[in-house]
Amino acid sequence: MSTKVGGFLAGGIAACGAVTMTHPFETVKTRLQLQGELAAKSETKHLYTGVFQGVRVIVANEGLRGLFAGLGAAYCYQTLINGCRLGFYEPIRVLITNATHGNSTVQHPLVNLSAGASSGVLGAAIGSPFFLVKTRLQSYSPFLPVGTQHKYKNSIHGFRSIWDQEGLKGVYRGVGAAMVRTGFGSSVQLPTYYFAKSRLEKDTGMDPNSPTTHLASSAISGFAVCCVMHPPDTVMSRMYNQTGNLYSGIWDCLSKTIRTEGLLAVYKGYFAHLARILPHTILMLTFAEQTNKIAQRMEQRFFLD
Repeated sequence: MSTKVGGFLAGGIAACGAVTMTHPFETVKTRLQLQGELAAKSETKHLYTGVFQGVRVIVANEGLRGLFAGLGAAYCYQTLINGCRLGFYEPIRVLITNATHGNSTVQHPLVNLSAGASSGVLGAAIGSPFFLVKTRLQSYSPFLPVGTQHKYKNSIHGFRSIWDQEGLKGVYRGVGAAMVRTGFGSSVQLPTYYFAKSRLEKDTGMDPNSPTTHLASSAISGFAVCCVMHPPDTVMSRMYNQTGNLYSGIWDCLSKTIRTEGLLAVYKGYFAHLARILPHTILMLTFAEQTNKIAQRMEQRFFLD
């Protein structure tokens, strides 16, 4: 097993652990983003008004099953995207740094940003079909529907339905928006995390290997990610949930959303997103520190002896 493979597996396991605890907020975020789609504010019926109200409403009407809709697809997506993001970030960074500076230990902001964006975009492209199914499962509600409704029994049924009705184009619908969204987030997430970790060590004397340092660095990274990623995330949710009948592409979706619902429409569900991504980032990066150590020990024991 190579370090890249070990990093991929460690990143995927860490992400699945994090998404288990944050998935309900993702469901609320998705419904808030789709609520009032292409409708004026005066015509929008606010079924979901906030993070915790959304959780209560979904549980009351659909139970925990509604709140955790699409979790299986989320596991597959998180394994792929974060496996790529965490597994390939460092190899890509080292490759670029060696080529530009001749020293892999140099931490250059532009190189780190490029490595983060590249690894994230790669993962988004591979995992896009799973996010597509997840989004459609989360948006469906027989009680309080918002956006286009897709009545899938589960993830497998969702894939089959999309393939039968929309073909390969449907399976990869919205992949461009996903790559833009993840490129934004990934270019900020790991560079911000490692920068914060470095500054905390230098400025406060905190131990770079302590859980407290990992927690603080992850929190800073989570705030940064949510700020830059939410607008393309809203576009992506809408691109995924449609069947090709509402938007012709990323810019068409963005322009129609702003023109019809106002500029702040791209920030619908922001606080639900923050409620999801902040603990998700903290848990994932903290778990990743530990799973990477386990992966490295396993590699040394079984493959380097």
